[in-house]
Amino acid sequence: MNPESGSVQLAIPSKPTASPDPPAWAGDGATMFARYAYPPNELGYCGPDDHKSLLEYANAGMVDPGLAQLARGFSGAWPYLELIAHETKIGSPLDRRVVEAYWLGSSLLSRIDMTSFGNSLIDRFKTRVGQSWGYLAEAIPAGALPTHSFHVFGIYPWVGLLRGERSEHPLHVLDRCRIRWGKVLSVDGDRAEVISQPLTWDGTSLGLGEYRSETVTRGIGGIGLAAQLAPGDYVSLHWDWVCDRLSRRQLVNLRRYSMLELDVTNRRVSRPAAAVVLS
Repeated sequence: MNPESGSVQLAIPSKPTASPDPPAWAGDGATMFARYAYPPNELGYCGPDDHKSLLEYANAGMVDPGLAQLARGFSGAWPYLELIAHETKIGSPLDRRVVEAYWLGSSLLSRIDMTSFGNSLIDRFKTRVGQSWGYLAEAIPAGALPTHSFHVFGIYPWVGLLRGERSEHPLHVLDRCRIRWGKVLSVDGDRAEVISQPLTWDGTSLGLGEYRSETVTRGIGGIGLAAQLAPGDYVSLHWDWVCDRLSRRQLVNLRRYSMLELDVTNRRVSRPAAAVVLS
């Protein structure tokens, strides 16, 4: 697949059962943000120490200043939302269009000036990544975009750890931390069985493996992130949680922008000099 062409061949054969997309600005971006931010927040990886409130907000669909304040506490994600909102002149970092572009990818990203993107990365990360900065900076002209996938594969240190003797753990973290897609096979209370593609590492490049079944969480005591699910639904997954049902457009975008970032990452990692820095 050529991710830059926008042509995506879905390996799952049947059509998604999700309803047609609402207008891009419909719904609430703050609630959508909470759905995707909760899984790592529950594990203590990012954001404020109040994951129970985040889950309750995501489940109830209630928006108030408290939810907006929680969202601002995600120091990894919030600057990307601010950048996308500013560059697209949408204004609010919690507009649904902005939030969706960050977590899933969308055509909105084409409106972002790459110089502004690069400058934002310099401000946030240049002193932190040290000698690896040159290879990170090269990701922008190579096609990287300000998405969660970029942050996982371009900023977090786990890609570099793949070249160690034990690559299983960093590969597992990368696989769970990225937003991935799956198809619901069955639902049983707070759990669901889905089929999804795991991330693979062959020693030189990252890819996606064959579809396999996994059991994921859809709620705790009936309080969950996604709407009611049924077999055949396509869903987004973050760590071990179902975050949301996906429309066909969202499914295609998530796959397209995920594959784009994998392509950018593999080109960076395959360079001999980069291999030294990343080892």
